Amino acid sequence: MSQKMALQPMPSFRAGMRKLWSDHVIWTRQYIVSAVADLPDANAAAGRLLKNQEHIGNAIVPFYGEAAGTALTNLLKQHISIAVDLVAAAKAQDQSKFAQEDQKWAKNAEEIATFLSGANPNWTKADLIDLLGQHLSLTKAETVARLTKNWEDDVKAFDDIFTEILTVSDALSDGIIKQFPQHFQK
Repeated sequence: MSQKMALQPMPSFRAGMRKLWSDHVIWTRQYIVSAVADLPDANAAAGRLLKNQEHIGNAIVPFYGEAAGTALTNLLKQHISIAVDLVAAAKAQDQSKFAQEDQKWAKNAEEIATFLSGANPNWTKADLIDLLGQHLSLTKAETVARLTKNWEDDVKAFDDIFTEILTVSDALSDGIIKQFPQHFQK
């Protein structure tokens, strides 16, 4: 399953993963800010966010193969598409549509957790569901704070999201390093 690759320093690998996952929340925030304010860059931000999902999927290819990278990319792109619909429903104050999209988002998070935990025994499905659930909850709080113009809560939500995504990134990096120690140098 894993391909032949040069040894990579652990700190470089962790930093690269942190960059990918940081981009995920940064571009999500940019999309939320732009979409809520009806700014003309909302579609560009969404496009960049979708590109980030490809980058994350590509990051696992050396360890799990091309098919796994594509599968993760597809799941993450679904995550973003649902988030876009969720923000639109929140902005329109359509509680029914919001509840529908929120349910789809939770199901997608569970699918991501199932996929990842199936690939790496160091990632338990329960832990991943918890981490991804926190991510969804914090992103919804960020959206609500922005929509209600509660700027202090908006800033706090992003700080919390940024901290949480670093936890996600580190957990994923640690799992890969533990599963494939032959690919890393300290």
